[in-house]
Amino acid sequence: MSQGSPGDWAPQDPTPGPPAPPNPFVHELHLSRLQRVKFCLLGALLAPIRVLLAFIVLFLLWPFAWLQVAGLTEEQLQEPITGWRKTVCHNGVLGLSRLLFFLLGFLRIRVRGQRASRLQAPVLVAAPHSTFFDPIVLLPCDLPKVVSRAENLSVPVIGALLRFNQAILVSRHDPASRRRVVEEVRRRATSGGKWPQVLFFPEGTCSNKKALLKFKPGAFIAGVPVQPVLIRYPNSLDTTSWAWRGPGVLKVLWLTASQPCSIVDVEFLPVYQPSLEESKDPTLYANNVQKVMAQALGIPATECEFVGSLPMIVVGRLKVALEPQLWELGKVLRKAGLSPGCVDTGAEPSRSRMIGQEEFARQLQLSDPQTVAGAFSYFQQDAKGLVDFRDVALALAALDGGRNLEELTRLAFELFAEEQAEGPGRLLYRDGFSTILHLLLGSPRPAATTLHAELCQEAPSQGLSLCQFQNFSLHDPLYGKLFSTYLCPTHTPRGTSQIPNATSPGSPTALANGTMQAPKQKDD
Repeated sequence: MSQGSPGDWAPQDPTPGPPAPPNPFVHELHLSRLQRVKFCLLGALLAPIRVLLAFIVLFLLWPFAWLQVAGLTEEQLQEPITGWRKTVCHNGVLGLSRLLFFLLGFLRIRVRGQRASRLQAPVLVAAPHSTFFDPIVLLPCDLPKVVSRAENLSVPVIGALLRFNQAILVSRHDPASRRRVVEEVRRRATSGGKWPQVLFFPEGTCSNKKALLKFKPGAFIAGVPVQPVLIRYPNSLDTTSWAWRGPGVLKVLWLTASQPCSIVDVEFLPVYQPSLEESKDPTLYANNVQKVMAQALGIPATECEFVGSLPMIVVGRLKVALEPQLWELGKVLRKAGLSPGCVDTGAEPSRSRMIGQEEFARQLQLSDPQTVAGAFSYFQQDAKGLVDFRDVALALAALDGGRNLEELTRLAFELFAEEQAEGPGRLLYRDGFSTILHLLLGSPRPAATTLHAELCQEAPSQGLSLCQFQNFSLHDPLYGKLFSTYLCPTHTPRGTSQIPNATSPGSPTALANGTMQAPKQKDD
C-alpha cells in the first residue's frame, strides 16, 4: 500500500503528499429524488417477483446437489466425482444457477480473456470481493471448488450445495482445521489436473471495490501458478456493494432486484507464474498478485484488512482500527450512566495489578452483570481471566476527555514505563508501547511492536524516553495527527466521554478518504 503522508490528512499543509487511498470498508449509496421514485415503483412491482422466483430456483437446486453425493462414503468424497453423477448433476446445477442470477436481474455476464485449464492454473483468485452476488463468477469458471466456513454446512440448501461442490471447509473455532485446509489445498492444487480448479476470494471479506484489501496467503501456499479473475459491476448505480459500513443484506438484495438490468464483467488475466522466491513465500506471492490485479483494475492495492472482527486501515507503518474498541467501551459506559471522570482508578505507575470482574465492577461502580461482562471483555485477559488495572485506568482517562493530549500521553508513559536495568530514569519498552497503542488506537500488537523497534533503532537501550514518546505521539507529522484524530481531547468537555463517529468529519473514515483536517492541539 502506498504510505500516508501529512498531506493526505491535512489538505491545508503547504507540502501536499500523494492522495490517500480510499477507505474500502464504507459504501455510501446516494439516491436522487427521481431514483428514489424509480426504486419505489420497481421495488414494489419487480423486486418481489424476482426474489420469489429466485428462491424457488434456489430450492430446485437442492435435488441435483443431493443426488451427486447421495450414497457416497466420506472416503469416496475425498476424490473428484466422475461419471453420470458429474455429467447430470453438474450441468443441472450450472443451468439452474445461471437462471437464478438471471431472475435477480443479472441479464448479462460479459466474459473477457481466456480461462486457463486446470493444468495451467490449478488455482483461481477472484477480486475485488464486494458482495454476496460474487459467486456469479463461478459460472464462467465452470463451477470450480471453493473454500467455505464449516458452519455453512448447517444452512439449508447452501450446505447441500457445498457438499455437491466438494468444498474445502475451514472452522474458525478449530486451529487444527486451518492446517488441514492448507494440506487439502496443496493436495488438490498439485494433483496434476485430477481435481477441478479451486477458486479463492483472497481478500477474505467484502469491500466497496474502491481498493483491494490485503490478500490472505491461503490461495498461494501451494506455490503453483494462479490465474487472476477480475469482477466488475459496470452499472450506472452501484447497488451490489455490501461493505462493513453501508446498506445491509436485505437492502442490497432489494435494490439490485429492482434494477431493470444488472451487468457483470468477468475478466481472466494471464496466468501468474510464481518465481522460486514467491513459491517459497506465500505472503510475497499474494502481495505481488494483488499488485497485478490492482493495476489491471485501476485501483490501489492496500494493506487494509480485517483483524478479528475489526477493520484495519494503514497509517504510515502502523495498522489502526477504523473504530477502536475504546469507542465501543465508551458507548457501553455511557449507556450504563457512568462518567469515566468520576472513577478513582488509583492505578500505580509501572506496576501491574491484575483484577477480576468483581473488583472491576466495584472500581467502576457498575452493578448490572451484563454491563460488567461487556465492559470487562474489552480488555486483554490473562490465563486466569484477569485484566491489568493499568489498562482500565488509561482507557478511562482517554474516555474522560478532561486531559489534553500532552497530559494523556504523559499518563500513558507513567503507567507503562519501566525502570532501566542500568542507569537512572524510566523507559517505555516494547510491551508497554504496544499496550498503549492497542488501547488507544486499536492497533494489533505485532504492528505496534514492529513500529517500536523502528523508533528505537538509534537508541541502544531499546526503550523510549518520555520525550521520545511524546515527540512520536504529539509532534510527528503523521502519527501526531493520528492521536489527535482518535482521541480529540480538546473538543470534549470533561466527563462527557464524547467519542468520534467513524463516518463523521475528522474521523478515521474521513482520514482514510483524505478529507480529514486534524483537530488543533492547544499548543499549535
